[in-house]
Amino acid sequence: MSDAARQPGSEEQRLRSALAERERQIAQLSRELTETNKGVVALYAELDDRAVALREVSELKSRFLSYMSHEFRTPLGAIRSMARLLLDRMDGPLSAEQEKQVRFMDGAAADLTELVNDLLDLAKIEAGRISVHPVWFHMAELFAGLRGMFRPILTNDRVELIVEEPADVDRVYTDDKRLTQILRNFISNALKFTEEGAVRVSCRHVADDRVTISVEDTGIGIAPEHQRIIFDDFTQVDSPLQRKLRGTGLGLAISRKIADLLGGVVGMTSTPGEGSVFSVTIPICYGNAEDVPATEEATDAR
Repeated sequence: MSDAARQPGSEEQRLRSALAERERQIAQLSRELTETNKGVVALYAELDDRAVALREVSELKSRFLSYMSHEFRTPLGAIRSMARLLLDRMDGPLSAEQEKQVRFMDGAAADLTELVNDLLDLAKIEAGRISVHPVWFHMAELFAGLRGMFRPILTNDRVELIVEEPADVDRVYTDDKRLTQILRNFISNALKFTEEGAVRVSCRHVADDRVTISVEDTGIGIAPEHQRIIFDDFTQVDSPLQRKLRGTGLGLAISRKIADLLGGVVGMTSTPGEGSVFSVTIPICYGNAEDVPATEEATDAR
């Protein structure tokens, strides 16, 4: 038989061999893919387990903070009440040394009360138990409230608190109590770290129907290496003035989280030795436009 007669059979055998090799490769790839899928499924299962564990740990932490904060409030309130009674001389006169010690006790209790309140707020936020209650209000009224809030506690005659009248912002629909909490933290920090000059509060309308409220000070400023972490939990800037003044390191972190709840963002610019500007930018109308009540309706409701 000639080579030409044998060629079709050889070609068929070659094709069968190639097909068998391809099927073997496909089977191998299929086994590898199956093993890979099993690994991916196992990885997802492990990630799910870890996510559940993290949620449980976070919930336990929030419950612990909430429980301990409530438990601390009663004895702290009693300590401060007793200190005020002693300072008011309700049980008789105090010597100069006794008054100094009682004021120290009252100050320590006040610091611990501030920490407890901040921890309770942090626990509520992380547990999702803080809700937003938006209402219509005049920004000028909120600013007037800030003036009244801080005027009695200004103790440094070399620092002036200037709360400007809102120029181009009238009514805002958001949670005024939560917004006040953010600004209270900003102003308190500014007054604490400004030894001379001014703390200025202002607001302006910005693009996309948002409003930015700024607190500018002429204080010690913040070094660049600290600026990126200043809004993290328990963050405090190391400085001689910081070491002299106590704080929880939670006020700015809580402010950032509350701003998130309001659909806004916080910001900060600072120059060491010259001062800082802390700001919060929020929508003029919180939530979906169709859910915002008419101004008159909200005013009547309030």
